Amino acid sequence: MRKLKAMQKKLHIKKGDTVVVNAGNYKGRQGKVLEVNRDTERAIVEGVNMVKKHTKPNAANPQGGIVEKEAPIHISNLNVLDAKTGKATRIGRRLNNEGKLVRYSKKSGEEIK
Repeated sequence: MRKLKAMQKKLHIKKGDTVVVNAGNYKGRQGKVLEVNRDTERAIVEGVNMVKKHTKPNAANPQGGIVEKEAPIHISNLNVLDAKTGKATRIGRRLNNEGKLVRYSKKSGEEIK
């Protein structure tokens, strides 16, 4: 029997957003979202959750060795940074004047991109 794929829900974080980490070892750190995985509900944030990865020599890295890179972090530990206040904010969705569904900051009420 085939397994059905779980329904992917809409996330409050998108690629390119500037976010603040609100839990864990990197609490308070800010960074830009590089990638979002909707299946696992995780995001890769620039400069956050750094891990050391041991790599074999290959075409991209002929020397091999230990490489530091970002690991995914669960989106529940991230909040979008409000451009107006400079603080973390929750995200809401509403229709704008053109009848388009847009994201907005709950703290300042301003539209996000």
